[in-house]
Amino acid sequence: MSAFVPDAPQHPPAGTAPEVLPANPGVLTLTGERTIPDLDIENYWFRRHQVVYQRLAKHCVDRDVLEAGCGEGYGADLIADVARRVIAVDYDEAAVAHVRSRYPRVDVMQANLAELPLPDASMDVVVNFQVIEHLWDQTQFVKECARVLRPSGLLMMSTPNRITFSPGRDTPINPFHTRELNADELTELLVDAGFTRVAVSGLFHGARLREMDLRHGGSIIEAQIALAVAGDEGVPWPPQLAADVAAVTIDDFELVGAGDRDTHPIDDSLDLVAIAVRP
Repeated sequence: MSAFVPDAPQHPPAGTAPEVLPANPGVLTLTGERTIPDLDIENYWFRRHQVVYQRLAKHCVDRDVLEAGCGEGYGADLIADVARRVIAVDYDEAAVAHVRSRYPRVDVMQANLAELPLPDASMDVVVNFQVIEHLWDQTQFVKECARVLRPSGLLMMSTPNRITFSPGRDTPINPFHTRELNADELTELLVDAGFTRVAVSGLFHGARLREMDLRHGGSIIEAQIALAVAGDEGVPWPPQLAADVAAVTIDDFELVGAGDRDTHPIDDSLDLVAIAVRP
């Protein structure tokens, strides 16, 4: 997930081949569907995603890891620092070509996430960050994650919190999203697929980002979305907003577990981060 881009197409239904675009393995275009590194205007969203990879990479040490929905590939490459092996799957041909070119440590393949091209009980960890909200058949995908995991394997998932990301709406604000979840809905999805010991944490702005929120009308997120919705290409961002977005780091986010619900209610979180165990 990246910043909101209006009038963008959604993913095709499961079982439908995606439109194939000419692949340039050196560069992926910023479309709003996925975040990419090394762009100042995208830095807030990139760091908001990167922090989850950084904090959860410890669960991948010396393990066989699948990233289901790898996007640009930076996360799979980060996991490759510690994992025994990293396999990445994405439905988009251009993304797969890019990952294959830029991140040679990652074994990447193109496939539909509703039909993962892996044998039963072949992986120790499945990583699925900021992807489930894009999928048409979420139940089938989570069952596929359970199928490819070995006993006691981990599914690690993150997704925008529906309550704060699309407040008061029946449909997602981001046109690339098919169904967003709150904490209870995410837990139910995982439990119904047979996962146990489901633990859901919340991602929040830390102190410096809360200061930035105050500088930009109460929400640095809404300030960025307002510019995207305006759609005035070539119009420069306000200098303070541009500087603040470019300065965001992973240390500006807090990942808060269930033990701190009194101070950080899960329904107030920006993103939900779940770890679940395959029996």
